Amino acid sequence: MKKEIKIEKLPDLKKAREKKEHIEYFEYLVKPSEFLLNFFDGKKYYIRTYGCQANMRDSETLAGLLECLKMNKTEVVDDADLIILNTCCVRENAEDKVFGEIGALKALKNKNPNLLIVVCGCMVEQTHIVNKLLDTYKQVDLIFGTHDIYNFLNLLEQTVKENVRLVDVTSSAGDVYEISQSARDDKFKAFVNVSYGCDKFCSYCIVPYTRGRERSRRKEDILCEVNRLLEKGYLEITLLGQNVNSYGKDLYEDYDFSNLLEDVAKTGVKRLRFLTSHPWDFNDKMIDVISKYDNIMKYIHLPVQSGSDSILRSMNRRYTSKQYLDLVNKLKEKIPNLALSTDIIVGFPNESDEEFEDTIKLVKEVKYDSAFTFIYSPRVGTPAAKIKDNVTSKEKSIRFTRLVKELEKIIEEKSNAMVGKVFDVLVEGVSKKNSDVLSGYNQNNKLVNFKGDPSLIGKIVNVKIIESHTYSLIGELVSDD
Repeated sequence: MKKEIKIEKLPDLKKAREKKEHIEYFEYLVKPSEFLLNFFDGKKYYIRTYGCQANMRDSETLAGLLECLKMNKTEVVDDADLIILNTCCVRENAEDKVFGEIGALKALKNKNPNLLIVVCGCMVEQTHIVNKLLDTYKQVDLIFGTHDIYNFLNLLEQTVKENVRLVDVTSSAGDVYEISQSARDDKFKAFVNVSYGCDKFCSYCIVPYTRGRERSRRKEDILCEVNRLLEKGYLEITLLGQNVNSYGKDLYEDYDFSNLLEDVAKTGVKRLRFLTSHPWDFNDKMIDVISKYDNIMKYIHLPVQSGSDSILRSMNRRYTSKQYLDLVNKLKEKIPNLALSTDIIVGFPNESDEEFEDTIKLVKEVKYDSAFTFIYSPRVGTPAAKIKDNVTSKEKSIRFTRLVKELEKIIEEKSNAMVGKVFDVLVEGVSKKNSDVLSGYNQNNKLVNFKGDPSLIGKIVNVKIIESHTYSLIGELVSDD
């Protein structure tokens, strides 16, 4: 039987740009209806998460809400009664993967007409995506956006009760909902949001439209969440924000991210990280705090995007290559053994050979420990998508390959320099290929594999590096004796 389409709200890029003058904060208490409890009790859910750590954190919240209905998580998609695809739209290939996955779910829906398929996250904050889902992927039952997570159970109930294909995507975001329900994916490491959305409006980026304008959480709520996690035995906390170091600008006059970072470090958490930093907002106070506290990991993700000043201007990045390099040099001077990672876009519209060479020059000067590289992907609704581009796809691919090779040489050199040194490693699990091999990440966010007993999982141990594989390291356990 064909389901009726019911549209409560559709995405609106113009509304998404709006910034609310006064942010309101709500404590969201989950009170599932008897209908939901009876309908979903004992059933299984499956969540597939695409994209960044913010999406991972959203998926943990969605899972927590479902477990309030006494549902059980499954890792086998064929066994699920409810499937959620939490999507990303930062790159075109991310969207292609989602559409491929939804298409593959059609067979499951034909086999089990009672199966519920939900698509949420950043992708559906775009009108053309919602229209494509409604027109082409009729197996999708519920579509909702990044600002509607608090309302997820109500939307789910409406979808089931009314037997409709429901669309409810709120574009304008101004409030912060504190949702305590969460089913954490990890027992030892946890993400903690400090802010949502972004005010930077880089010309290539869709995030301010899909995640909304920047809203900081109250410091008391953040510290409360951190302390609850520590009480449960968590060893590593990562503070999350689209631009994490612009935290507090919309909320406080005299309390910024450096203050928050210090307050979280003072809780006694064993390991503290943060993502993602914008060079524009990286101040001296922040550098001093990172340097001061041993439990703040000496690893910083600092996206540069390009080494060309003209491209940086076109990207609306708000700094020059010299300003970026000055910051890097200051960081390295004040923070010994610092590891740096970055994001780089190749083939921004009309990028010349000389502008690309500026990026190569910067990469060689900074000497990154790791990097995420991308060929530019136009996003509908962003200013950059309107620029007529005269650079061929072939040329972009050639440049991308060259950039990766240059980075790999540097990363291999940095990895080789770790051989013979001892690092603290938070043991996260056992290798799927060899039960005698454990793995985890060191202070510099480098993956380390070593032989050890599974009883060490969830502990921080000393490991001496004996071999480098560029993107991972082989080590041996160092005795405490």
